[in-house]
Amino acid sequence: MNDILLNKSELKNNQEIIISGSKSETNRLLLLQAIYPNLKIENASNSDDSEVMRNALQLVDNSSEINVHHAGTAMRFLTSFYAIQEGSEVVISGSERMHERPIKILVDSLNQLGSNISYLNKEGFPPIKIIGKKIKNNKVLIDANVSSQYITSLMLVGSSLPNGLEIQLKGSITSIPYIKMTLSVLQSLGIKAEFNNKTIRISKTEKLTNDTFVVESDWSSASYYYSLIALSKIDTQITLGYFKQNSLQGDAVLTEIYQNFGIQTIFTDNKIILKKVENLSIKNINLNLNNAPDIAQTIIVTCLGLGITCNLTGLHTLKIKETDRLQALKNELEKFGASVSISADSIQLNNSIDFKKESVSIETYQDHRMAMSFAPLALKQSLIIKNAHVVSKSYPDFWNHLKSLNIGTKYL
Repeated sequence: MNDILLNKSELKNNQEIIISGSKSETNRLLLLQAIYPNLKIENASNSDDSEVMRNALQLVDNSSEINVHHAGTAMRFLTSFYAIQEGSEVVISGSERMHERPIKILVDSLNQLGSNISYLNKEGFPPIKIIGKKIKNNKVLIDANVSSQYITSLMLVGSSLPNGLEIQLKGSITSIPYIKMTLSVLQSLGIKAEFNNKTIRISKTEKLTNDTFVVESDWSSASYYYSLIALSKIDTQITLGYFKQNSLQGDAVLTEIYQNFGIQTIFTDNKIILKKVENLSIKNINLNLNNAPDIAQTIIVTCLGLGITCNLTGLHTLKIKETDRLQALKNELEKFGASVSISADSIQLNNSIDFKKESVSIETYQDHRMAMSFAPLALKQSLIIKNAHVVSKSYPDFWNHLKSLNIGTKYL
């Protein structure tokens, strides 16, 4: 029962879905909670990735092996955390795909600070062995153009270092909103943190001045409902909670992007109402998603469903995610008859297509976002989503929530 059949359906109107807390915010807070045990987290994510973080952080006093499976955020964040746990000795490993995802930039930065991290297999890649040390150095230079998670990982432990931490960023900075999210989380808890030009400074902090944080719901998860509404009739709407108008999450740019598809976002009482207000006549869309690459899959599938060609750029990080997302998208979109071009950092949908009468089978490549981004096409034709359980990585309730919206779901 790993695969799921989504029968061609019509969306049930005026429904409400409550989405779990942001995985990105939750995982940052879980690490900070391990440093500051009095921190209380409300509306935390129920995702697999956050559960991996919770379990791994309970090993602080033990010598052990931690398997993060597919959780890239956990791999990056835990590396910095255990590097500063004086007296601990851990091995961090993961899935086969995780062992293909680079971590050298982060490890080099931590070793530059004085940590003791070594590779157990291939240079620059997990699994890694960490012998925890007291880190007294407080200045580090790091390449900023590969993954913002490396930078966030350092930021999260900076306030616990004896002399704080100064991070100098080298090169162009990718996914800046995620760095700003980390900065805002730290500041909201009373940790002195600043980001000016290409320098981040985190001050040594003994105690939090604010020890409660309410996690906003996950905007990445909201993207699939934007896609569903975009593919629906005019006046179809759905309510999602719990969301803030001034969000820390980079994917909140959905409110602007989906105006291109005739979607209005109305903020009310910590919820948002998504409403299809018009069928726009645009034939092509060009977007640079350097600051929000995780919604690229959703957007290009929306474009396929609406018969809009598109050019999405700023996607260099997608090649080192759970799968090579650019190649995976090309493979699956072509099953519908789409003409797709990819480069190292872009993807283009070059034609409109006619939907098929028979169901199309979507491979998910152990990638939660492949499963969820294609699901809205069930409003156009029947689909089989392979290994549908992968959604639990970030959104375990996804299929049940779709079913509540009248999307016919059947496990195979």
